[in-house]
Amino acid sequence: MHAAETDSPSSQSKPWFVSEANLPEGFPAAGPIDEVVLKTYPQHRLARVRSDSGTDGMFWKLFNHIKRNDIKMTAPVEMSWTPNAAANPDGTPDGNPNAMAFLYGSTQLGSAGADSEDASVMVEDIPAEKVVSIGLRGSYGKKTFLRGYEKLNAWLANHPEWKVAGSPRTLGYNSPMVPSFMKFSEVQIPVVAADQAQ
Repeated sequence: MHAAETDSPSSQSKPWFVSEANLPEGFPAAGPIDEVVLKTYPQHRLARVRSDSGTDGMFWKLFNHIKRNDIKMTAPVEMSWTPNAAANPDGTPDGNPNAMAFLYGSTQLGSAGADSEDASVMVEDIPAEKVVSIGLRGSYGKKTFLRGYEKLNAWLANHPEWKVAGSPRTLGYNSPMVPSFMKFSEVQIPVVAADQAQ
């Protein structure tokens, strides 16, 4: 079984979810739910904060950054998880997300580098990338993340033509105003074709 390739917004059926903000320019559509797919993301710009003390502080730093720079909020919000090899030999991330990023609507907005008023906020240009992805319903906590992460790893174990190329992430499409049972997210792992892996 091969994962569907979903490089364009029209190449898949969209799941139902509460849409609260626009996607960044060129991003593929959200979804599908409980199905592993390959997605390609274009080069994009984001503002990222790293922290080991939970996501609340990261969210407000990023919110203040986009507010003072007149950058419109987009969806999704990216939350990165770093595998903890010491605690989990299988590479499963431990604890909470250690980074959060708000995605700019376009690479033409702002410029890369540290925020002049808060150096903990770094604006980064991210090259185009391919990921394996699964859409999920539920809260944005570790339990939902692990449900998706385990399915992605099972799929990768059966598809040796793809190799992991980075740390996993959650893309959260909803604000805290949306009840947990209605929240939509995607768990993703960056990949490269095995014949291109170094």
